[in-house]
Amino acid sequence: MHQSATAYGGQRLLTAAVSAGDAALVAEVLQLRAENDQLSKALSSRAVIDQARGMIMALAPCSSERAWGLLVDVSQHCNVKLRDVAAALVATARGEPLAEQMQRELRHALKRLNSR
Repeated sequence: MHQSATAYGGQRLLTAAVSAGDAALVAEVLQLRAENDQLSKALSSRAVIDQARGMIMALAPCSSERAWGLLVDVSQHCNVKLRDVAAALVATARGEPLAEQMQRELRHALKRLNSR
């Protein structure tokens, strides 16, 4: 609902600005709002990704970069966003089960990591 309200508000703003001849300014404002939303989402998912990296580093002693690579591998093989893989992994610390496909890909990724 927020996005549609924002889009509607943006459309009203664009209409008002076009009539005033400020379309470029309004386009820039809309672009900056979109970037701001993206950055907010990135910041909120960053903490859970870092927690998941720490869990990987504890499970299979490795560097932060290797833990990142492992999470990326699992994400790509499961076709699930990295932040969702990280959130699922962190949720296991609260007793929530990891999806079977993620378990399987995590095992494979850990084996590949240990064979290097």
